[in-house]
Amino acid sequence: MGKVCAVIVAAGRGTRMRADINKQFLNIKDKPILYYTLKAFENSSSIDEIILVTAKTEIEYCKAEIVDKYKISKISAIVEGGKERQHSVYNGLNACTDCDVVLIHDGARPFVDDRIIEEGIKLANEHGACTCGVAPKDTIKIKAENGFSSTTLTRESLFIVQTPQCFKYQLILESHKEAFKDNIKVTDDTSIAEYCGHKVFLYEGSYNNIKITTPEDLVIGEKMLDKLSIDLI
Repeated sequence: MGKVCAVIVAAGRGTRMRADINKQFLNIKDKPILYYTLKAFENSSSIDEIILVTAKTEIEYCKAEIVDKYKISKISAIVEGGKERQHSVYNGLNACTDCDVVLIHDGARPFVDDRIIEEGIKLANEHGACTCGVAPKDTIKIKAENGFSSTTLTRESLFIVQTPQCFKYQLILESHKEAFKDNIKVTDDTSIAEYCGHKVFLYEGSYNNIKITTPEDLVIGEKMLDKLSIDLI
C-alpha cells in the first residue's frame, strides 16, 4: 500500500464556542482539543504523514505549544488556512508529498478511533472516496418557510456525515481544482467529489466521534475522556 497522509483542518474560529481563542486550543483535562486529535493520527501505524492547517497567526503557537510540546513527530508541515474551509483543505492537500491516500479530518473531532482510521484507508483504496458517519437518533423533518412541517424524512435512509473523509489523493486534489475553476462552494469534501462525478462510500463512524462546537461539548468531552480512557501522555 502507498503513502497515507492525514490533513487536519484547524483554521476555523468556532464562533459558536463563544471563546476568544480558536476552539481547538481550548483544554479538555489540561490538554488542548487539537492535541487529542493529532495524537489519534500520530498513534496510528497506518498514517505516514500529518499536515496541520491553521490560521496564519496561529502557526507559531501550534508549533511551539502543541506539535513540539507534545512531540507530534509525524507532522511534516503546518500550513496557512484560507478564507473558507474549502480553501484550507486545498492548501493542506498541496502540502502532502508523494501521497496515495489522504484522510481529511476536523481538528475539533478529538475522539476519532483507530478502527475508523483503518477502515477509511481500506475503503478509500477500494472505492476512491468514502466517509464515516452515523444514523440520526431523532426524527428529521423538513421545515417550510411558514414554520410548519412539510415532510418527515425516513430515518433509515439518513446519514450524519463525520470525518475523516478519505480519498485517493489525486481524485480529491483534482476535484478541488475543478470546483475552484467552476466557482463551486461546498462545506465538505465528499460534496466536492460528488460534484465531479465520484461516488462516495458511507461507512460506520461512531457516536463518540463528536465535533467540539459549543461550550456544552467541552463538558461532554471531559466525560468522553473518562469513558474512553484515552492516553493523556
